[in-house]
Amino acid sequence: MTPTPRTFSHIGLSVPDLEKAVAFYSEVLGFYVVMPPSEAVEDDSAIGIMCTDVFGPGWGSLRIAHLSTADGIGIEIFEFPGNYAPDEKLEHKRHGTFHFAVQDPDVEGLTARIVAAGGKQRMPIREYFPGEKPYRMVYVEDPFGIVFEVYSHGYELTYSAGAYA
Repeated sequence: MTPTPRTFSHIGLSVPDLEKAVAFYSEVLGFYVVMPPSEAVEDDSAIGIMCTDVFGPGWGSLRIAHLSTADGIGIEIFEFPGNYAPDEKLEHKRHGTFHFAVQDPDVEGLTARIVAAGGKQRMPIREYFPGEKPYRMVYVEDPFGIVFEVYSHGYELTYSAGAYA
């Protein structure tokens, strides 16, 4: 039996400054703030127990906020005590997640807002089908070095035409 495709629920990001991250993702990308910054501590509460299950005993405390995209995908932002930046901003050879993507038909405008807010444009804006289709993309970073992509069109539409042919 072929499994039914699942929907994407959320992604978790670790940042050094929770308030600045919530401001960036809500003011620049327009994500909704579902739960403003709050603290979770290692105790017998439901969230305390869940965090101990994930991080193991002795994790102490963390700060967390929840945001949502226009289509209901969650952005869970964590600030951990003792956090640190990775040696490389884009560890693309390391197994695991190394970026996420958002969609905006105004790739150029959003990229300019990201840079103006302290982010970085990692490459020129590129076209998948130059002169044929208006599908564009760019890799950027938030102010904390988290790498993500901005696409002009939907994922399925972009790749269904064989973007690498």
